[in-house]
Amino acid sequence: MSSQARGAAPTVNVDQVVEQGRFGAFQFGLLLLCGLCLIVDGFDVQAMGYVAPAIIGDWGVSKASLGPVFGAGLFGMLLGSLVLTPVGDRYGRRPVLIVSTLFFAVCMLATTQVTTINQLLVLRFITGFGLGSIMPNAMALVGEFSPSSSRVTRMMLVSCGFTVGAAAGGFVSAALIPAYGWHSVFWVGGAVPLLLGIAMLFWLPESIQFLVLRRRPQAKAARWLRKLDPSIAVDASTRIVVKEAKADGMPVAELFREGRTGITLLLWLISFMNLINLYFLSNWLPTLIHDAGYPTGMAVLIGTSLQVGGVVGTLTLGWFINRYGFTKVLGCCFVAACVAIALIGKVAAVPAFLFIAVVVAGFCIVGGQPAVNALAGTYYPTALRSTGIGWALGIGRIGSVVGPVIGGQLIAMQWSNASLFVAAAVPALISALTVARLHRVR
Repeated sequence: MSSQARGAAPTVNVDQVVEQGRFGAFQFGLLLLCGLCLIVDGFDVQAMGYVAPAIIGDWGVSKASLGPVFGAGLFGMLLGSLVLTPVGDRYGRRPVLIVSTLFFAVCMLATTQVTTINQLLVLRFITGFGLGSIMPNAMALVGEFSPSSSRVTRMMLVSCGFTVGAAAGGFVSAALIPAYGWHSVFWVGGAVPLLLGIAMLFWLPESIQFLVLRRRPQAKAARWLRKLDPSIAVDASTRIVVKEAKADGMPVAELFREGRTGITLLLWLISFMNLINLYFLSNWLPTLIHDAGYPTGMAVLIGTSLQVGGVVGTLTLGWFINRYGFTKVLGCCFVAACVAIALIGKVAAVPAFLFIAVVVAGFCIVGGQPAVNALAGTYYPTALRSTGIGWALGIGRIGSVVGPVIGGQLIAMQWSNASLFVAAAVPALISALTVARLHRVR
């Protein structure tokens, strides 16, 4: 961990400390805080979907009028990913996560006071903009405190919080809305991140690698080093070093330098194609299953199984990636996803087969997206990690807008369910081919 030549100052290598560190209370607290960030992130993103029927009834507006409101939140997240994630690489993960969490807490509380569709649309856009920086910075921070042997698993475990939060939002909303009205969902959705942001002020650490690379005061790096490993002796004379060199220039431009252009573009394409699939299935699957002759309750249950498969995929794919590598596992995932999605329309008449096909699609598509994020997080160096994850997600989130829109157009053209799901399998096939190309490039 440290070395000292005759007459030289003692040296502590941060990378060695992280690699040799044991999982203890400090690491658990970091995972808990970042995981809770993503849980409230997922809750907020899905909140509008859960309260929409109540707002329609309360305000007497049409279903179509809420379409732009849904799109505004996603578009805000897209811009937030692109604009705010470089801030994390310049000023630190800790301040961005704390400010973003407190910001969207205030936005959620403000949403309880809206009275018109236009007010709701503006607030959802602003809220989404603040949310766009949370996933990249949380994953980057967890990765920078994790040894290489468990880095991918921990990053994916934390990212699973988003799906958990989205699912939990349904149960919370179902309990609150009948008793207290739709405003209560936003009261809870604002109060929880407000308390979390205050807790983060006291306990959320800053990336030690970031502090060293950005030449922040050594006392800050020493503080978190002692938290990470209390046995380390660090004083004013100690040199704290990392193996990476400081990067100059704008973080986004650095994604295309030093031979990174090809992999950056491939990561963007994979994320874009996968999020087309993810949001097409998330938005249209229950409706299409209902149109296939299933009752509403069963259609919702089958739609939920997509997310169940995603949670299982997120929790298990990290182990396979640690064993076999990103490209082999993701390549197999997207091939399986292509087959499973195409089969959904073919086996719709057999509930058991339909359920299996949807779960497999969720395992590969929903569970595969955190793996793509983790791949970006492990590929880019510390100085670019937040930007690398954020821009891959931001470009991908264009797909989150495009996917449901294309699906709606094909449905309007009266495509059959079988044809729709065969068409939906094409982006998964492109993802698989892109991963194969990425394997050769790397």
